[in-house]
Amino acid sequence: MSGDGLDFSPVVPSLTMREYTEKAYLDYSMYVINDRALPFIGDGLKPVQRRIIYTMSTLGITNQAKFAKSARTIGEVVGKYHPHGEDACYESMVLMSQSFSFRYPLVEGHGNWGAPDDPKSFAAMRYTEARLSKWAPLLLDELNQGTVEFVQNYEGSFTEPRYLPAQIPFLLLNGSMGIAVGMATDVLPHNLEEVVEACIQLLKNRSLSTEQLLEYIQGPDLPTGALIPTSKEDLHQAYETGRGVIRCRAKYVVEKNGDIVVTELPYQSSPANCLKQIAAQMTDKKLPYLNDLRDESDYEHPTRLVLVPRSKRVDVERLMSHLYATTDLERALKFNLNVIGLDLKPRTMSLKQILLEWLDFRRSCVTRRIQYRVAAIEKRLHTIEGFLVAFNHLDEVIEIVRDSENPEDELVKRFDLSREQAHAILELRLRQLARLQENALRKEHAELVDENKKLQAILNSKQRMNTLISKELKEAQSKFRDDRRTQILAASDSRAYSEEELLITEPVTVILSAKGWVRSTRGHNTEPATMPYREGDSYLGSIQTKNTSSSIFFDSTGKAYSCAVRDLPSARGQGEPLTSRFQLPSNASIVSVLSAECQEYLVTTNEGTGFRVGKDSLLALKKSGKQVVKLRPNRTLLDPQEITDETHYACVTNDGYMVISKLENLPLQNSGIGIKLISIPAARLKASKEELAFVGVLSLEDTIKLSVGKRIFLIRPKILTTYLGERTQRGIRLPQGFRSVKELEVIRKD
Repeated sequence: MSGDGLDFSPVVPSLTMREYTEKAYLDYSMYVINDRALPFIGDGLKPVQRRIIYTMSTLGITNQAKFAKSARTIGEVVGKYHPHGEDACYESMVLMSQSFSFRYPLVEGHGNWGAPDDPKSFAAMRYTEARLSKWAPLLLDELNQGTVEFVQNYEGSFTEPRYLPAQIPFLLLNGSMGIAVGMATDVLPHNLEEVVEACIQLLKNRSLSTEQLLEYIQGPDLPTGALIPTSKEDLHQAYETGRGVIRCRAKYVVEKNGDIVVTELPYQSSPANCLKQIAAQMTDKKLPYLNDLRDESDYEHPTRLVLVPRSKRVDVERLMSHLYATTDLERALKFNLNVIGLDLKPRTMSLKQILLEWLDFRRSCVTRRIQYRVAAIEKRLHTIEGFLVAFNHLDEVIEIVRDSENPEDELVKRFDLSREQAHAILELRLRQLARLQENALRKEHAELVDENKKLQAILNSKQRMNTLISKELKEAQSKFRDDRRTQILAASDSRAYSEEELLITEPVTVILSAKGWVRSTRGHNTEPATMPYREGDSYLGSIQTKNTSSSIFFDSTGKAYSCAVRDLPSARGQGEPLTSRFQLPSNASIVSVLSAECQEYLVTTNEGTGFRVGKDSLLALKKSGKQVVKLRPNRTLLDPQEITDETHYACVTNDGYMVISKLENLPLQNSGIGIKLISIPAARLKASKEELAFVGVLSLEDTIKLSVGKRIFLIRPKILTTYLGERTQRGIRLPQGFRSVKELEVIRKD
């Protein structure tokens, strides 16, 4: 407030709290995005990485110099350019030195710089030493040639480059990972030779598509090698949109002794974590196919994880597929090409956009370098022209220098020189006034004029500029090329073991009692009928199967139920009732048991109908089962028959009629009543005087054994043909005395 009552204080516009917080948050967001988290497309570096490399170059810690304490570099970086925590700055330096993190490390270190098991297990900076790597000159060689802009540091006492004049696209070569405010970046490393070749081809033809560029860039080339099982379509989609997920899988070999040796791990996977995950499955008995696990990694073999299978019969591909699906031996790597462009704005780019924008950056650097050189040439030519004037009037120049009080003004006035030329003449030493020096100046003048013309021609021709950039790219490609480490494979899915696959396959006998109690016992040597049963209960049926299979049960209403054999109780007890597992109808009881190892079955009823049914139609997921055979009132289900390689079926009625027909004439259906298998007079069927009693499946080389009390009737292959007929026929009556069949058995041909 002034003395006359007037207020001359500045007017500050008022802001609402909403406006203020929005502005403050946006300012902070842009700071984090541009100055902390995201890389710049030109040199592929974040600010802290750029400042570390620049500081090491100013300190002279180049690839040809001795190693220097890391603390010295970090102190310079933090003190002059990067006012943040030393630990975070040092961690960035460590990352650039790790060969398992950077495809082309920019820092070479001595000491403990971390390991794949724990990248952050590096020693403190007071213990380690570092220098720039052999790839760093590709970022620094042109720094002092006018290629980039220098800006004030955070306190205005020093200058630093806004970015480094990269001669190759380091953004794609080393990749980058960072999380900013509301956005993130995940750029995977690539192969130098492939990326540079793609740039060269784009210089020739800017209209190349992403698909055409992928003829030169196969895909990511990760520091740790490994495999990428991703289809060309998925890779194309990721590179076209700048976003995607790329799976990376460990590489392994099988040695002569059967051991599986993992030699390369996915990018950013820890060997210790992989071993820990596998060991946990072995401890939990979820991986019975492995006997042992060893880590034999050493200096010569950085990654050597040995998996010892239980036997040489183990399916190695299936085992590794399970480990890929359940451990870090396979990882999904994010692919997000979100970077800061030349306009200093973050955005997600496609592969082509990144390469084209980097080429624009490179063109800008080369143009500024040439302009810087042209300016230096013109300045030198101007100076030489002044020298030549002096040589042409050497005596006068010497006289002026000797006698004039102000020789510079006199030279300017006498020979129409510029101040710069006059000053340069006065700075000449006497020995440089020799005739040989004049000849050298004239030769230098001619060479500089010629060089200037060539440089001007490049500046004025887009084609010549592209040719120069392409030539320099080829030189870098030739000098620094190396083999691809990561192999691109056709897409293939990894799959974990199912519970059945994890079981060690063993023979099992499933035993069913007349009252529906079930149990299982190991092996096929058991005599189920002789086993003890509960009081009032007895043997009903059994199957010989495997513990990895399922068992199928039919009840008296035609419903099918199923459960895994491994879940059945042991035969050391008397089992458990199936009513505790399934929800049977109140008037139903279990009448038969089948093995799910067979693919097809024949189901029949006592009224002479039936059909073929596939295994999948009998495996019921619900406890209430599945209605497979629809029974008419007062009709019953006969024992279902397993069909393997049999071609015919035999039907025998309780009145002694038998017919043998082809199985192929029966329909294959999921459920129903079925069709007629043998003709039984309707009146006799209705009066319950005759019905279908037995059914068996056979081939014509088999023998049918019919039992009537203690008597046995064998129908051998030569006689079987006598009973052949169509399914709708009555059949032929069995001989007298064998018409009241009590049991039918098919004896297979050996």
